[in-house]
Amino acid sequence: MLYTELSTTAQTAYAQLQDAALSEYLSRSVSQLRGSFARKTVKGSGYWYFVFREGTRVRQIYVGPDDARVRTLVEKKNQATDRDQVETLARACLAHRASALLPKHLRVIARLTDFGFFRIGGVLVGTHAFAGYANMLGLRWAGGDRTMDVDVAVPGKNVSIAVPDAPAVDLHDALTAFEAGFIPTQTFAGGAGPTYTLKGDPDFQIDFLTTLGRAGSQPQRIELLSISAQPLKFLDYLVQAPTQTVLLDPAGHYAVVSVPAPARYAVHKLIVHGERNVRYRTKARKDLEQAAALFQYFAANDPRSLLLAWQEARDRGPGWRERLDTGLAALDQRWPLKGTGLKLARGKAGGKSLSAG
Repeated sequence: MLYTELSTTAQTAYAQLQDAALSEYLSRSVSQLRGSFARKTVKGSGYWYFVFREGTRVRQIYVGPDDARVRTLVEKKNQATDRDQVETLARACLAHRASALLPKHLRVIARLTDFGFFRIGGVLVGTHAFAGYANMLGLRWAGGDRTMDVDVAVPGKNVSIAVPDAPAVDLHDALTAFEAGFIPTQTFAGGAGPTYTLKGDPDFQIDFLTTLGRAGSQPQRIELLSISAQPLKFLDYLVQAPTQTVLLDPAGHYAVVSVPAPARYAVHKLIVHGERNVRYRTKARKDLEQAAALFQYFAANDPRSLLLAWQEARDRGPGWRERLDTGLAALDQRWPLKGTGLKLARGKAGGKSLSAG
């Protein structure tokens, strides 16, 4: 197995931390505002916003997806939680073997949180999201959760997720002024490039990504954020309907972030596994290992979520089905699904016969 389950006590401790951290995160933005919460539906998925009036203009702050946790937070809007109390809960989680990021990675991600990146639709993707799933799902990964890059996705025009009506966020300024300072690794006519490197630590990078649209694969300027992002194939599937989680470092510091739905992340890793060229064999192996770990978890605990994510990807066309079948064949060679009871549609046809065994 590529994971072990945390104790019930550890899972309870993280659930308490998550509620407290999201409540504090919410209260930072709305506790002093006059307004009300509103639920909206986008492509069949529900989202919550806090709606308030600023002068003659009505504004919205994105709160989160319509799930039980967010609905509870909406009901407790006026019960603000102190950050020190949240960090006490975070340290309690760590005492029960919760997973933590490297401190410098958490500090950078927390800065993106503080500057409103995740409120305006940004999504943390890549290995840092995978690392965050461990505590979220009550697990410890056996591997595949270490990286030096922070990958963050900016939704493109063809992504059907809720993006609030938010003020501009100057992420370029936020990063270049941060501690030793990040610098863009390239510039072009539209401004700074989509990758930032920490001064004195060239292995530590922040990559801004966006969905591939009609403009092609050249870096796209995101005026709302004062940065550019690299368009990638298949990213629209990954960042649709994200969820929220809390990341930790070993000292108990934390950050609330938006991450892809774990089942989508697992399927997406199989799609992109075969896209890596020879130069990126290490990343390809990591893609496969992360997918296998999540497939094992969902087969044992929530097969329906994985089956639905799998079928949605297959329904997108023959190119998607070919990549999924190739990725699944590679996964089966190393971590066979036989015996898990998970039966996934394969082959050229779209296939509707999904089964959890």
